[in-house]
Amino acid sequence: MIKMILALKRAKHMTHDEFVDYQRIVHRPLLMSIPETEQYLRRFVVSYPVQAAQSPGSEFDSIVEAWFDDMAGLEALFFSDNFLKIVDPDHRNFVDPTSVQQMVCTEDVVIDRTDAPAGDLF
Repeated sequence: MIKMILALKRAKHMTHDEFVDYQRIVHRPLLMSIPETEQYLRRFVVSYPVQAAQSPGSEFDSIVEAWFDDMAGLEALFFSDNFLKIVDPDHRNFVDPTSVQQMVCTEDVVIDRTDAPAGDLF
């Protein structure tokens, strides 16, 4: 499994809430509209920061995780004509392009209790 992680900051003209709304309501449907998403994307998670005690907070407005079977699937989506013409140009409407941090990686899962009943987690 290959994962691409993107750390995104909002465009300077937006508030955090405007960024979140745009990402959810406008941008996400664009991604979901192209057939390559259904064909190659195995898991897609967007995380937004929350306030937590003893935590300095985040400099990013969202973290995106896109999971693929292999590198060929990642490349097939992100270099497809549909992604390049429909999805990618929209990033400039809500993301500060100078702030994007990206990592393509594999995971070393140390603990996975996602299938355990809630009472059995600890």
